[in-house]
Amino acid sequence: MKKFLPAMLPAIKKCALFATVDESDLEALLNCLGATTDVFEKNDFIFRVDDAAVSVGLVLSGGVHVLQEDFWGNRAIVARVESGDSFGEAFSCAGVEKLPVAVVAAERSEVLFLDYGRTAGVCSSVCPFHVGLIENMMRILAEKNIALTQKMEHLTRRTTREKLLSWLSEQARRAGSNSFEIPFNRQELAEYLSVDRSAMSAELSKMRKENLLRCERSRFELLRGCYTEKLSGSTERQQCSL
Repeated sequence: MKKFLPAMLPAIKKCALFATVDESDLEALLNCLGATTDVFEKNDFIFRVDDAAVSVGLVLSGGVHVLQEDFWGNRAIVARVESGDSFGEAFSCAGVEKLPVAVVAAERSEVLFLDYGRTAGVCSSVCPFHVGLIENMMRILAEKNIALTQKMEHLTRRTTREKLLSWLSEQARRAGSNSFEIPFNRQELAEYLSVDRSAMSAELSKMRKENLLRCERSRFELLRGCYTEKLSGSTERQQCSL
């Protein structure tokens, strides 16, 4: 692991799991956690549905999608995990025997795998940094719970337009600008918002004509147009896209 550690440092430093770990302790910590790495090409499965939930993955480069798939093969993107972020913690922590979701490489990606059993408990060597690691894991789980709650706010909007505006507004807030790039292509965005791609594309076209936004590929710019949202009965309000 020591040989590859320098190349992994940029992603590891971004990972909240290691936020309280000194760089000088990383090699010992990764060895303690049984760390291994692997490279996946675009659309390769990293985890499959019904795989054992025993590992936590940290994306070192690229990005991955967490997917749910129904009996007929229809996919929904639960989350995108970028470089420096982790996945698989919740299922491992909950003691789920088999994964109910799949994880697929969205592009060529390198992933660091950690043994969750060693991550969640204080090791026999009583490493001084291990308690901090457990605290960091609890913080990650809490943040991901909040993120899922925020996603539900988008999905519970009634129309495709409302879902798009809700999610795009969140992206603008995160970017601190009305101009930003999104991490999805059109098909992936439709799967993430659980809408029909054709209907979503048609809605985006309408929104461009109404000067609510500009978009080209993954680049979006929200404009100062307003849209009408019915709240209850005949009551309406004007809500700006930013």
